[in-house]
Amino acid sequence: MTARVAVIGAGPSGLAQLRAFQSAKSKGADIPEIVCFEKQENWGGLWNYSWRTGLDEYGEPVHGGMYRYLWSNGPKEGLEFADYSFEEHFGKPIASYPPRAVLFDYIEGRVKKADIRHWIRFRSTVRHVTYDDASGKFTVVVHDNKEDRDYSEEFDYVIVATGHFSTPNVPEFEGFNTFNGRILHAHDFRDALEFKDQDILIIGTSYSAEDIGSQCWKYGCRSVTVSHRTAPMGYKWPDNWKEVPLLKKVEKNTATFIDGSTADVQAIILCTGYLHHFPFMDETLRLKTNNRLYPVDLYNGVVWTANSRLMYLGMQDQWYTFNMFDAQAWYARDLIMGRLGLPSRKEMDEDIDKWRADEDNIADDYGAIEYQGQYTKHLMAMTDYPPFDIEASNKAFFAWKKHKKQNIMTFRDNGYVSPLTGSMAPAHHTPWVDALDDSLESYLQTE
Repeated sequence: MTARVAVIGAGPSGLAQLRAFQSAKSKGADIPEIVCFEKQENWGGLWNYSWRTGLDEYGEPVHGGMYRYLWSNGPKEGLEFADYSFEEHFGKPIASYPPRAVLFDYIEGRVKKADIRHWIRFRSTVRHVTYDDASGKFTVVVHDNKEDRDYSEEFDYVIVATGHFSTPNVPEFEGFNTFNGRILHAHDFRDALEFKDQDILIIGTSYSAEDIGSQCWKYGCRSVTVSHRTAPMGYKWPDNWKEVPLLKKVEKNTATFIDGSTADVQAIILCTGYLHHFPFMDETLRLKTNNRLYPVDLYNGVVWTANSRLMYLGMQDQWYTFNMFDAQAWYARDLIMGRLGLPSRKEMDEDIDKWRADEDNIADDYGAIEYQGQYTKHLMAMTDYPPFDIEASNKAFFAWKKHKKQNIMTFRDNGYVSPLTGSMAPAHHTPWVDALDDSLESYLQTE
């Protein structure tokens, strides 16, 4: 093939796309020329840990919000690559909730095996992407951070795989300018030990609120107050943890909530979500959506309906992650290689409307898990992606939800059956609340 494909981002979604093309090539297929642009110095996307916040050494916004001591907040049995099990990578079954370093090692192991690093241009920030109707080509303007120069190249297809957890949604409340403490978004949270012996206030009820609060509690903060906009998370929190209505204002170190209650705090952490933000895409190519299981304007959750040569990966609100990104990447690959076709624009729009209507009728989290599992299965069925037992994966997610309800601070001590190998995950050698060393070496110890 003479086509050129630009992949923007070398995180889990971008790496899935590279692996998809490499898989086809390994089976003898003639694949397009692949160029992946990654602005960080290494692959892995959000799974890279860096002390940096704000801007990097080149003046670029820091992409990742990864923090020390992060452990998976969902079971690994729901996110295994169908072509590369945890057991294959580590040579043995491992516990169900790996810390960051273990997950990064797993992600990296597959792409090292596939030998795809030569397709990636690191320290390369995509500045602008446009499309010319006459030529049928995209122009991608890139800044080489090390050389401090811009250049442009033409491509037949563009795949945006930058994710949507890098541009914080940052609200403001009365009194923030005069608060006598630290205010930060979850994106800039790095080390829970910073808040040892402090009373902290968390705004929001997202997974980051739940997890950052738990991390700070685990590493010795004095108390956690969580302020919700609509409803509390409702877990059985420790005694020094409380949930309150939305923050109204702060005066010096005193936070006042809309029910009139107050709390004295030394730090405020905004766990208020992220924006789908793609300023490097031309206005006519830019995805604009809120955080949903089925975003707008993406046929099969991938294809930009206004221009089917443009695709977005990983733009969904997520229960499934790595294997869903794989399913999308294999699907995108087969469209580009002409193995699959597309219906008319009208049919694509109608299909999107149907999926979104089904999403609107989901009753609860269990229904959302089944919905995204069915979506992932739908994509997998169209390609040669290896078989994966979605129902077994759903069961792991369901058990995880129940274990969290039973005890939010011990749910990571449970184990589940791998949908790929059928192996039961062993218990970790140390309960999560006592496992202060999250290194790969410590985690893989047997006792």
